[in-house]
Amino acid sequence: MAMNLRNLFQDFNPSQFLVFSSLLVFSLLFSLRLDETIQWSYWLVFLPIWLWKVMVVAGASVGSYIWWRNPQYRVEGDGYVQYKAMVICTGMHLLLLMFEILACDNLENKTHSWILVFIPLIFMSVVSIGICIWAVKNERSFEMELFCAVNILQFIFLALRLDNFILWNWVIVFIPIWIVMCIAMIGMLYRIILTIILMKSPDLIPEQRRGNLSSAIAYSFLVIPLLTFEILLANRLDSDNNFKYSAITVPLLISLMTLICMAFGCKGGNHWWFGIRKDFCQFLLGVFPLLQEYGNISYSLQSDEADSDESSSGISKLDSLGSKPNIIEEQPRIVVPIISIETPD
Repeated sequence: MAMNLRNLFQDFNPSQFLVFSSLLVFSLLFSLRLDETIQWSYWLVFLPIWLWKVMVVAGASVGSYIWWRNPQYRVEGDGYVQYKAMVICTGMHLLLLMFEILACDNLENKTHSWILVFIPLIFMSVVSIGICIWAVKNERSFEMELFCAVNILQFIFLALRLDNFILWNWVIVFIPIWIVMCIAMIGMLYRIILTIILMKSPDLIPEQRRGNLSSAIAYSFLVIPLLTFEILLANRLDSDNNFKYSAITVPLLISLMTLICMAFGCKGGNHWWFGIRKDFCQFLLGVFPLLQEYGNISYSLQSDEADSDESSSGISKLDSLGSKPNIIEEQPRIVVPIISIETPD
């Protein structure tokens, strides 16, 4: 198996890496806080979320400043569409930040109703439907918007249940997310079956087969642990088990780590964050030229049998080199000019 650092960082999506890394640390801290293993303030527990939002606001501010100071950049390729997508994404993050501030304050002081807390998130979900349509027309990614759009009913149920307006069991409250997870399971099974079929196809090169296999494994490690986490959480909230929240969160952490790994193979990303106007890999190589010495390195992991075969072939080559070389006599060759100049008629 070969690993090329250039391809690894060329397909790297820094935005997804930042989001999923922040969610990973936050999920771990939040579960420890619910178990009272740590007695930190919720404002400190939400620190990874605040850092994520600071990076978003800073990136959008720098990008907007460069857009305003350099009008000639606006006609570069799809620069206008990318800048508009950055502005839309920043607006969505501000709505999400409003929800997170209200939720953190309510967890700390319990002064608001949860319906009020969820209003920015519900409004964000409604707006996400239109943004998804715009993103499809302009060939932009819309993972966060799609997540909010399909879970709008789930957010409403959560707000009503937390305020005790409805007294359903949590398994019933999670019905919208069960539907979403059923669709995800069907997609995962379809991906696995398609990968098995394509693995036997003679028309695919080995690199494509490895890519399909890696994708199927990644989706399996994403969907199955996530479904396990949701089942354990619903049972814990209904008092059907007494597991600690830190133990229940372990499958979620596995899914988030899978998403972090997938960020290294997920192309895309907006080039206008921080006004870099280029691929993140090219930006890093421009800032740190020393990385160019390592960018073209390819690591190859081979089995012991292959190593033994190579060593035996190397020994045979050395033996052949140690033997007396054959004398090759040079044969006379006819020299013909490359260009012939003829006189005109």
